[in-house]
Amino acid sequence: MYLNFFGFDELPFSIVPNARYLYLSQRHQEAIVHLQAGLGDGGGFAMLTGEVGTGKTTVARAILASLPGKTRAGMILNPTFSDLELLEAICDEFEVSYPKKATLKKLTQVLHEFLLAEHAQGIQVLLMIDEAQHLAPDVLEQLRLLTNLETESHKLLKVLLIGQPELQEKLRLPQLRQLAQRITGRYHLLPLNEEQTADYIRFRIEQASGNPELFNRKACQWIAEQTHGIPRLINLVCDAALKQAYQAGEPTLSLARIKLACQEVMSFQSSVYQVASAKPPVPKLSYLSSALGGIALAVVLAWQLPPQLDRVMQHYFPLPEVVPPTEQRVFPQALRSALLNATSSEHALETLYAVWGYQASVLEQFCQTQADAVLWCEEQTGDWSTLQTYDLPAVLTLMMDDVPTYAVLYRLTGDQAELLVGGERYRIARQWLEPLWNGQFSLLWQASFSRTLKQGMQGADVALLESKLAQVLGEPERPREQFDKDLSRKVELFQRWQNMHVDGIAGRQTLRRLELLTQQQAPSLKEEG
Repeated sequence: MYLNFFGFDELPFSIVPNARYLYLSQRHQEAIVHLQAGLGDGGGFAMLTGEVGTGKTTVARAILASLPGKTRAGMILNPTFSDLELLEAICDEFEVSYPKKATLKKLTQVLHEFLLAEHAQGIQVLLMIDEAQHLAPDVLEQLRLLTNLETESHKLLKVLLIGQPELQEKLRLPQLRQLAQRITGRYHLLPLNEEQTADYIRFRIEQASGNPELFNRKACQWIAEQTHGIPRLINLVCDAALKQAYQAGEPTLSLARIKLACQEVMSFQSSVYQVASAKPPVPKLSYLSSALGGIALAVVLAWQLPPQLDRVMQHYFPLPEVVPPTEQRVFPQALRSALLNATSSEHALETLYAVWGYQASVLEQFCQTQADAVLWCEEQTGDWSTLQTYDLPAVLTLMMDDVPTYAVLYRLTGDQAELLVGGERYRIARQWLEPLWNGQFSLLWQASFSRTLKQGMQGADVALLESKLAQVLGEPERPREQFDKDLSRKVELFQRWQNMHVDGIAGRQTLRRLELLTQQQAPSLKEEG
């Protein structure tokens, strides 16, 4: 193999789990905080989802490693059980004996006795179920019933469901609405971006005592683009590149070698490695140069790819030079026609969800957020500065010939705006939109908090509140899990800044505004690159 050739003391890109190679990106760390908060006091269920190979198991291992001393954790892998078999598997995992041919009632009784005995010793029991998307609805419902076992103030069993995005869809089923409402912490793990991909590659090489600069910047960029930031695919590509270079006697990795390795690995991968697998495609990408009345460039846009791949599309399909606003004489006819046909707010919201990498449900297309939603929707009024402050794509309500029409604001840079309308993308001077826009817009964001926070409370969500407030206020972040007077002061500062009612309590409105201003993995209105 290539170990000695490149100076490694072990294989740096093995896909076999190894605690020494536990790389936690910002997204992985944020997932851990969200899930720990969801499994905190009072919470019974948390859920982690993500595409194959995005690092869900890495997050689960990190959570296991960070558990307090008096926690007993069990893991069930790839479950394809009936409700009876699930309870038997849980008993087996925690070494709880039960009679042969035990009924559901008997197994529940045995588990209840076990959980009470653990609780009496001050031990919290945590069950992790990997590949939970394979659980049938009746089995998931049995799991919910099992978490009903509790004392007057304490859940005896806490559950972390880990699965692919199909798990989100399964929990939308009407018969699982009670379970969905029980999930107090949820996180959807997105792939690594370009910078994180480079950090990930360097980290693994350093762990194997190799040269961290073996993969140069261009190599890392190409790998990020081709693998879509999926850690497992990154491992396969890097391993293939090292093998090929070793066989060719090349001590350095050329970009040509990287491209060959990507071709070798990715030719066997399916489109499942796109962020979402069930979203309607956007068939065309159109840009307008207003002075020319509209230049349409029709291409097939891989809409399902991760947000960071937008810069790749910009590279291959660059915008034509935009004419200065002073030279724009006529509103672009192609955009006008598209807007006159864009009278469905539901279709616009469906497009907005696609920008985030999700498929909107029927209720979500009406901006009606369910308690179990991954993304929250809200209708607001404001101006361009409001949108720039949020820095999130939004559905704008535009008046065309006194008829409300809807467009997704996708980019907002300087005096230029980019809109998604009718499956096409348009660039236009902002001055043309100002007389059409009445200030109404809808936007999405990822909710981070599940409860009101105030003085005296503690937990991981308090630490997250401190982190987000420090970020927006520009103050030093203090490690804390206790809501004290100083944190209350920061909440008051934030409320004054946002012209909100000042009480030092992080209630729903305050937390929602804070979440909107501190989105870590959201698509941005700014140009990529």
